[in-house]
Amino acid sequence: MVPKDPVILLSYVNTKLRDEYPSLEEFCSAEDVDAAWLIQTLEAIDYRYQPQQNKFV
Repeated sequence: MVPKDPVILLSYVNTKLRDEYPSLEEFCSAEDVDAAWLIQTLEAIDYRYQPQQNKFV
């Protein structure tokens, strides 16, 4: 279960991407997270996924 608070979610996702998953797609699949929801939630606090860095910045 992923955090619902966007700021905590950002930290959680970026840590998982750094430590466990080589891409956002793999993270979403393994953690059963809707990618569209995740992207929209983090864009609401002005963070965008950067595939080259494999993190939200």
